[in-house]
Amino acid sequence: MLSMDRNSIGCAMNQQAIKIEGMSCASCVGRVERVLAAVPGVDKVSVNLATEMARVESAQPVEFAMLAQAIDKAGFQASLPAPTPGSAPAPSAATAGAPTWQPAGGLAVALAALFSLLLPMLLDLAGVHWMLDGRLQWLLATPVQFWLGARFYRAGWLAARARSGNMDLLVALGTSAAYGLSVYLLLAGGAMPHLYFEASSVVITLVLLGKWLEARAKRQTAAAIRALQTLRPESARVRRGAREVEVAIAEVRLDDLIVVRPGERIAADGVIAEGASHVDEALITGESLPVARHAGERVTGGAINGEGLLLVRVTAIGTESTLSRIIRLVEDAQAAKAPVQHLVDRVSAVFVPVVLVLALLTFGGWWWEGGDAERAIINAVAVLVIACPCALGLATPAAIMAGTGVAARYGILIKDAEALELAHRITMVAFDKTGTLTEGQPSLAALAAAPGVDETRLLQLAAAVQHGSEHALACAVRQAAEARVLVALEAAAGSSALPGRGIAATVAGTRLLLGSTRLMREQGVSVQALSARAAELERAGHTISWLADADAHQLLGLLAFGDRIKPQAQAAIAALHALGIQTLLLTGDNQGSADAVGRQLGVRRVIANMLPADKANTVAALKEAGATVAMVGDGINDAPALAAADVGIAMSSGTDVAMHAAGITLMRGDPALVAAAISISRRSYRKIRQNLFWAFIYNLIGIPLAAFGMLNPIVAGGAMALSSVSVISNALLLRRWKPAGQ
Repeated sequence: MLSMDRNSIGCAMNQQAIKIEGMSCASCVGRVERVLAAVPGVDKVSVNLATEMARVESAQPVEFAMLAQAIDKAGFQASLPAPTPGSAPAPSAATAGAPTWQPAGGLAVALAALFSLLLPMLLDLAGVHWMLDGRLQWLLATPVQFWLGARFYRAGWLAARARSGNMDLLVALGTSAAYGLSVYLLLAGGAMPHLYFEASSVVITLVLLGKWLEARAKRQTAAAIRALQTLRPESARVRRGAREVEVAIAEVRLDDLIVVRPGERIAADGVIAEGASHVDEALITGESLPVARHAGERVTGGAINGEGLLLVRVTAIGTESTLSRIIRLVEDAQAAKAPVQHLVDRVSAVFVPVVLVLALLTFGGWWWEGGDAERAIINAVAVLVIACPCALGLATPAAIMAGTGVAARYGILIKDAEALELAHRITMVAFDKTGTLTEGQPSLAALAAAPGVDETRLLQLAAAVQHGSEHALACAVRQAAEARVLVALEAAAGSSALPGRGIAATVAGTRLLLGSTRLMREQGVSVQALSARAAELERAGHTISWLADADAHQLLGLLAFGDRIKPQAQAAIAALHALGIQTLLLTGDNQGSADAVGRQLGVRRVIANMLPADKANTVAALKEAGATVAMVGDGINDAPALAAADVGIAMSSGTDVAMHAAGITLMRGDPALVAAAISISRRSYRKIRQNLFWAFIYNLIGIPLAAFGMLNPIVAGGAMALSSVSVISNALLLRRWKPAGQ
C-alpha cells in the first residue's frame, strides 16, 4: 500500500503550483523563471512549457498575489490550477496542455482567405495565369494579420516591454514586415507589383494550426493521469447502522464501512472487514491479472471488485488516498525539470536576441549586395519565422511527460525528472534480500536448543521476547508457538530493538538477547556448541537467529527461518544482466543464507552481515569507484542505502521510510519492474536526445538556408509549425512501450 507524505514527492519546502497562460516557447519559460525567482522569499522555480505550469518553492509561504503580479508584468496570465476531487491543488492533467486557442471559426476564415490568396499560385501550376486584384488581396489578408494574428502582437509587445523576446515577437515582426512591404508596394503603384500578402497570411495560419495540433498532442502525453483520475468514484455505499446509504465520496469518513458490490469500483482505501473477491488493480499497480483479496487484507480505492460482495473499513480518504498520492507523484514528476534541460535554458536565454541580429544582418547583407530592399526584407522575414525555439522548449518535458505517464500505467512511479534521467546510466543494481527478492514472509524452519535447554522452553522464550513486535521474523516465531499451542509466558519487559542486530528484552527476570551472530559476538556469547548445525542450516539457505541469556553470557539455542524466493526474482536478475547491468546482494542476513539465495538467482556478488550504515557505505564506495548505483529495498534498514544510491528504488509493499528515500517506487513487489524502470528511463532519455538533436539541427540548418535566400516565408512557417508537432509526436511514441513479457 502506497503511503507517502509530501516529502516523499519532492516537497521539502512550501510549494505552489501555478497555471500560466501565454507561453509559446523556451524563451517564455526563461522569462517566467527569472521574474518568479526575483520575488522576495522564492528559493526555487521550475517552469514546464509542456504542462504550462510553474512550481515555486520557498522556505516561508509566498502570497499567490505577489507571484501572479510578477507573472503579469512579464506578459503572461497566472491562475491557480483547479483541484481535482480528492487531491491537493496541483497541476491537473485534465487542464495541462489544453489548447489555449480554439481555431474552429477563426481557422475557417483563415483557410477561406488563404485559398483565395493562394488560388493564383495554384492555377499557375496548372498553366492558368491569373492574378487576384491587389486591393482584394489586401482585404483578405488584413483580418488574418490583425484578427487571427492579434495574439502574436499582444504577446510580442509584452515580451519587448519586458526587454525579452519569444516566438510571438519573431512571428509578429516577420509577418508585419511581409504585410507592410506588400501594402507599400500596392500603394506605390506600378504595373503588377509582386505582393506578399499570401506569405504573411500563410505563416500566421500555419503557426496557429501548429500550436493547436501541438496542444492536442500535449494533452495525449497526460493521458496516464487522466486515466487515473477517472478511477475516482463519485459516490460510495456506506453502511450506517442497519441501513446502506449512498453518499458523495467527499462525505466518506475514516472507519466508515463501505459496501462494494461485484463489478463496482472500490470507493476508498481500506481493509476488508467481510467477504472475499478478486480485485482488478491494473491501472494502479500495473498488475495485469486480478488478485485475490480476503478479510483482513488491504484494498485500494479505484480498483474494480470482482465476483464477491465486500465490506471495507475505510483507512484513508481525500488527499491521503493511494490514488491521490499516485496522481500527485506523477504530476510532480511531469512538472519537474530534467538536468539536461538546463542546457536548453542557457541557449534559449540568448536565442531570440541572436535571431533578431541575424535577421538584421540578413536584411543588410542582401540590400548591400544587390540593393533590392524587397528581396532583403523577404529573406529577413524567413529568418525570423523559421527560428522559433518552440521545439527546443518542448523537447525535454514532452518526453518526460510521456515516459513517466507510461511508466505509471505499469506500476512504476518515478518521483522526479532527475530520477528518470539518472536511471538510464545505471551500471549496478544492489538488492536487499528479505521482502525484495524473497517473499518477506518467513516461517520457522528449525529449532536447535543448546545442551541442557529444552526445545519447547526455547520457543516459549523466543516468542515472549518477540511479543508485540511486527517484524517478519517475530511473526514467524509467534505463529510457530501458536501452532504448537504452547503455554504463553509473561510478556517481555524493557524491549529494545538493536538495529541490524536483533532485540533485547527481559522475560521472567532474565535479560535475553535474540539476534544475529554479530550480536552474539559483540555481547561475548559463544555459539560454538551449535556452530556446525548453524552452518548446515545456512547452507540450505536458512536465516539464523540466536537466543542467549545476556546476564550469564550463555547460549540458549538457535532458530532457523526459511523465506521463499519470489517467482519473478530469477528472471529479474537475468533481465538486468541482459541489459549489461551488474547485480549485487546486500543483506543483514548471514553469509551462508545470502550465498544460497545468490547462487539460486545468479546474483554475481553477495555481501552479508550488513548493518544499515554498512549498506549505505558500500553503495557510497561503489559510486566512488565509478559505478552508477541503484539500490532496491523495502525496509527501514534500507532507507540509508536508498538515499545514498544514485537512484533509490522502493517496493510499495514495504515501509513508508523506504519510499520516502527512493526516487522510484514500484507499485507491486515484483523485482522484474527494476529492469522495466531502467528500460523506460533509457527509452525516455533516448527520446530526449533525439528531440534535442532535431530541435538544434533544425535551427542550425534552417536559419542559414533562410539567410541565404533558399527558403521563402511560407516554407519557413510550415517548417516551424512542423518542428514542434514532430518533437511531441516523437515523444508520444513512448506510449507504445511495454515492460518485457507484457
